[in-house]
Amino acid sequence: MTASAIPGESIDLQIADVLGEVHFPANKDGLVDAAREAGASNEVLSMLDGLPEQDYADVAAVTRLIGGSFGPGLGA
Repeated sequence: MTASAIPGESIDLQIADVLGEVHFPANKDGLVDAAREAGASNEVLSMLDGLPEQDYADVAAVTRLIGGSFGPGLGA
């Protein structure tokens, strides 16, 4: 994955790419940092920053909350 490709991807793909790079378990700050380092869009950074402060065991734990908060298509 190249960081330059991320901003042109759909939100779903950006989130999938970012979460694929995260070492779980991870907390919200770790998710946001990984997204920032990957070059994710401001929209994705905002979505992740809006998650509750907690530890996330895996990708599914994150996508369930994102899908519930931001509409269909993002849940696992």
